[in-house]
Amino acid sequence: MPAYDDLMAFQRTTEALSQVAGRTGWDQETMMPKGASPQRAEEMAALEEVLHARRTDPRIGDWLNEAHAPDAAGDANMRDIRRSYERNLKVPAKLASELARVTSLAQGQWVAARGAENAKAFVPVLAEVVRLRQEEGAALAQGTERDAYDALMQDYEPGGNAADMAAMFDRMRPRLRTIRDRALAGKPAPKLTGNFPRAQQLALSEEVAAAFGYDMTRGRMDLAAHPFSSGSGLDVRITTRVDEADPFNCLFSTVHEVGHAAYEQGVDPGHLMTPIGRGVSMGVHESQSRSYENQMARSEAYCGWLYGRMRDVFGDIGVASERQFYRAVNSVGSGHIRTEADEVNYNLHIMLRFDLERAAILGDLAVEDLETAWNDRFLADFGFAVDKPSNGFMQDVHWSVGLMGYFPTYSLGNLFAGCLMAAARRDEPGIDEALSKGDPSPATGWMRKNLQVFGALRDPSETIRHATGDDPSAEPLLSYLEAKFGDLYP
Repeated sequence: MPAYDDLMAFQRTTEALSQVAGRTGWDQETMMPKGASPQRAEEMAALEEVLHARRTDPRIGDWLNEAHAPDAAGDANMRDIRRSYERNLKVPAKLASELARVTSLAQGQWVAARGAENAKAFVPVLAEVVRLRQEEGAALAQGTERDAYDALMQDYEPGGNAADMAAMFDRMRPRLRTIRDRALAGKPAPKLTGNFPRAQQLALSEEVAAAFGYDMTRGRMDLAAHPFSSGSGLDVRITTRVDEADPFNCLFSTVHEVGHAAYEQGVDPGHLMTPIGRGVSMGVHESQSRSYENQMARSEAYCGWLYGRMRDVFGDIGVASERQFYRAVNSVGSGHIRTEADEVNYNLHIMLRFDLERAAILGDLAVEDLETAWNDRFLADFGFAVDKPSNGFMQDVHWSVGLMGYFPTYSLGNLFAGCLMAAARRDEPGIDEALSKGDPSPATGWMRKNLQVFGALRDPSETIRHATGDDPSAEPLLSYLEAKFGDLYP
């Protein structure tokens, strides 16, 4: 199998360089000096130029035509290499390099403009990012039945399309609003009070991260304005953030990112530095982070253990019982920030972003009008006004770094999480008993065995189908939310 061996040897070098580029992005958001942004943008552009040249090397086409895969993993590797090769051939090298340069600069400009609440300073660079992504989407859509937005979505959710996402959202929205309105009409949940020093928050978060299966010998935890996970294989890093008035922000952001990291660390080591040696899609990735954060860490069983542990660490936290603590953790409220939203409101935040970014990429909404459109839609959907840009269209990093087509995968991940946890509880009846003792391993072990170890061996929907035995559906998620919040807000 010389053609297959040559193809995979070439691909491993490409994968290694891609990891270097990813780690450079991690550094930009965690360690890089503020004044280094212009140079880093040139570095990122240079790396992308090298990667694009490798991903479009004509030898790949020859090898793909000649190669015979030795097994199912080889078939999957060739599938992903072919998909990447055909997509990258459509994107001019100059455009790929310019996108890397502009989005690197835009990320720093977003941080500065967001901190200053200066929307006018951010709009011009965002308009440039959108223009470049429109150009890329149009190039990728050539020869297909997809529009530019659907074409961009393939980077995050292979096989996904906006029409299916919109239909899914239409089915989910009425039941989500019913759950939310009932909760908001009920008795408000209690709030924590007390002293929550940064050092203790981080120490507890590291303890919880380890319990959820994060291997710190192959990772590290740092601080970032917007928590994220980065890397795969033997180097998988997470970030979190600290608010000394709100320990839940740090704790649950950490568990969320551990879900992503555990997926990457859980892939079969035999797939290391190959196309299938990572998560298959952002929707499946999000299924891990959302199941870890919400259906495990925010469960009544785990909250019972966490209540005692937080009192050990912080002393009096102003909540009188395990049940009240559980209600505090799962409070349904009115807030601007997606990453701090409760499980019920979260998907409504995603629906807003999906509609706006799709309209922007398709040319139906000018970037100059994006803030107004956001504010109008937010008022209509949530019933109160946006008070400042950092609570509105500038709150997320995604658009500044060009991640158009990414947002709908968050809700798809919630849907997948509902399917996976229903199957895990079916197969492992002792999950809640273990969680009540601070031990998530029966649930996380099920995820590793049934999903994580396979990496990108199967396409996204087939990954969920193989793990659960059923087709993906929104019903398990909606039933879970109705039962949980019906109990919390009777």
